[in-house]
Order: sequence, then structure tokens, then C-alpha cells
Amino acid sequence: MKEALLLFAGLGVANCAFAQQSITFSTESYPPFSYRDSDGSYKGIGVEQVAIIMRDVGPPYTLEIMPWARAITLAETREWHCVFAAARTPERETRFKWVVPLYIDRSILVRHAGSNVHAGTLDEARQFTLGTHREDYTAQILKSLGFPKIDLSADIDTTLRKLLGDRIDMMPMSESVYDKLKTDGNPIEKVIVLTEQQLGIACNRNIPDDIIARMQSNLTKMIADGTQRAVEKKYGINRSQ
Repeated sequence: MKEALLLFAGLGVANCAFAQQSITFSTESYPPFSYRDSDGSYKGIGVEQVAIIMRDVGPPYTLEIMPWARAITLAETREWHCVFAAARTPERETRFKWVVPLYIDRSILVRHAGSNVHAGTLDEARQFTLGTHREDYTAQILKSLGFPKIDLSADIDTTLRKLLGDRIDMMPMSESVYDKLKTDGNPIEKVIVLTEQQLGIACNRNIPDDIIARMQSNLTKMIADGTQRAVEKKYGINRSQ
């Protein structure tokens, strides 16, 4: 009986510790998906969806904006870490546990407005120097599509500055991010569609399956009841389908 009570007590301590375990979500500054507002708070399509998903999942969570390469590395190498919004690519599939889709998006190639860069096909685009940031999925896509001249930066803001300074010819970005940058007055122009992909939450593989299942269930409900679409519209995204 004494041994049984000790075992029960031990399980209680373990369950309590598990309940207090916090999940760390990391992301990059990538409006309108995730960004720091003027008051210091985190906002964006991805940030709001994570908050809704985690309401009744169980563990508390924290969120931090950082360079993308660090964010995705933490999710892969540290327990109780997740990253968003990560593109679910074949190369990443087995490296994480996935909660998808936070968004279905197209990546496009963009040029500095008024530049002499023209490309009607991907073959024509391969002659130019393209910029992106380290560990972003677009770097792997450009490599897989045979782009020979790829310039890597620390983050999207640095790559955009290079584009506007004509230090690179084009850069890939989310079509939604392009719309936001255009609305904000950035002199950029769409050149050609690169890919279409799911963006989601990529979690460390040590996070328990039941937590991932609850997160996925909440996201699926958000999509079904129109909450996800309402969040998108709040940030100026109006998809036709």
C-alpha cells in the first residue's frame, strides 16, 4: 500500500510538471503574418491564430520574434519549441510535427519597380541574381529549381533593402506580403509566380502527439467555422477561395 501511494504521488508530481511545461513559439517579422506593433505587442495573421489555437490546448506558451534561421533551428533542436508560419515542404516533413494550414499561399518573384528585370518564365528568371534569407524555404526552392545565383541575407528586411538598392535583381516572397508592402508604398512589382504551398506550425518532434492533435483540432475548427478567414480579412487579406 505504501509503495502504491508513493507511485501515485510520483505520478501526480510528473503530471503537474507536465501541465506547467510551456511551449515556446518563435517566428520572424513578416507582416501581415507576424510583426511587432508600435506599442510593442505582437500582431499578425499567424500570431492571432496561434493565440486561438492555444486557448484550451493545456500548456501555457510564450512567443518571440527573431531572425528566421534561428527560429526554425530552435524548433528543430529544442524540446517544447514550435515555429510559424513555416512552409510544409517535402524536405521539412519528417523534421517536425505539423499543424496546418495557418495559410495557403503563393510565392512570387518580385523586382524593384521600374528596373530592367523581365522574365516571363522560370527559365528566363534563372539568368538573374535572386535574394532571400537563410533557412527560409524559398532558398531550398530556388536551389531545387536550378537557380544558379542566390544571394542570402539574415532576414527579409535586409533582402528587401538589397532589392531596392539594386544589389539583387529579384526576390521571392509571399503574395500576401507583397500586397502589404505595395500598400505601404514600397516600389516593387510582381514578375512571376514561383510556387504555391501550405504554411503552418512546425513543432519539435518531442512535443507529445496529444498536444499536436488538440492544436490541429482547434485549427481545423477555425477553418470550418470561418474564424481563419475573418482573421485574414482583419489584416487586409481577401482570398477568393
